[in-house]
Amino acid sequence: MAGLTLRRARRDPITRALTREVRVTVDQLIQPQFVVEGLKQRAEVPGMGDVYCETPESLLAQVERDMNAGVKAMLLFGVPAQKRERNFDASFTAAQIAALKRRFGADLWVAVDVCLCSSTEHGHCGVLTAERDHVDNHASVEALSELALAYAEAGADCVAPSDMMDGRVGAIRTKLDAHGYERTLIMSYSAKFHSVFYGPFRVAADSAPKIPSGLKDRATYQIDPSRPSDALLSSERDSLEGADILMVKPGLLYLDILKDLSTRIARPWAVYQVSGEYAALELLAAQGLTTSRGAAHREAWIAFVRAGASMIITYGARHAREWLAA
Repeated sequence: MAGLTLRRARRDPITRALTREVRVTVDQLIQPQFVVEGLKQRAEVPGMGDVYCETPESLLAQVERDMNAGVKAMLLFGVPAQKRERNFDASFTAAQIAALKRRFGADLWVAVDVCLCSSTEHGHCGVLTAERDHVDNHASVEALSELALAYAEAGADCVAPSDMMDGRVGAIRTKLDAHGYERTLIMSYSAKFHSVFYGPFRVAADSAPKIPSGLKDRATYQIDPSRPSDALLSSERDSLEGADILMVKPGLLYLDILKDLSTRIARPWAVYQVSGEYAALELLAAQGLTTSRGAAHREAWIAFVRAGASMIITYGARHAREWLAA
């Protein structure tokens, strides 16, 4: 188009800020936290910069630092010492939830991951059949519902089932409502893909599948990356079953999924910048292959919001005040 001039609106930082269409704020970010039973001192998560597996004591100190940096919401992953096949014990994670709410009260929004992978001897996200070649959906949903109730009783503001079992959102909603926890939110990992980008997380959460034969991976219950229609069906079902927030995981490699689902389903959408995605940007920065560590993460966050996310789960939430101001 003759005479069309676009560069004037890019001329200086103030003009660029005034004309932005997509904005990311600290209030949109959720900080994951790992707390490990029996850990003697906090331990770095490989490849993740200043992300740690925490002890119960160091967790409280880290959360306080994060809140002082502007973080208002967290996603807790509890890792119990005792691994089981059935009859899972929620007491360790529930105790951490209660301690967080006693210390920080309503100033901190606590979401808690609901899954079995950190609790099972085999590392899968559900209860296995006797043959150990398949996840028993019904038994898994029953166990997940009990965990969700225990976390709600401990004071969690939100429970977040990440297991990808069929019908678990409806079962959890029914269980919570029946016990007087109608106000507890459910954030469903409704579009969680069978991805290779979960590596550092699985180290931190002690959640990698450990069966030498039989069910070696999670392909029978997580979504195939080549089946976007499955993500839509799963998210529609979870919305109808009572999920308050829906999620796409991973994030950067599934922006098309996030854009499509957030347009089709009128729910608040979360996206998880998973450990492998976060670690990749950290490595670029550590090797001097990006101009700025903060700018790299900020660009990813902008892409998430541009694709339809209203909230972002990111290990860098604790740095957002600095990175977003740059």
